[in-house]
Amino acid sequence: MFAKVKPQVFIDTLTLELSSPERKAIKAVLKDEGGAVCRHLESEASSHRSLIWSGLNDLPYGVYTIELKQGENEMKMQIVKRV
Repeated sequence: MFAKVKPQVFIDTLTLELSSPERKAIKAVLKDEGGAVCRHLESEASSHRSLIWSGLNDLPYGVYTIELKQGENEMKMQIVKRV
């Protein structure tokens, strides 16, 4: 696992904590339960170990899948949007 997503239950902001020392761009895709892409984020490499993804307050509450990719590393995890 090259990143942690905090919190697992969110309202309007997610924090991606990167554990990989690689300075490659990170791509994140947020999908709803039906698999439709709701949001995407791309960030260039930097020396920062965390990335804040804000502006998610207009998403309906429910279960989402976040897909992260950095170089050859990929991961998926489920998170919950609450009201």
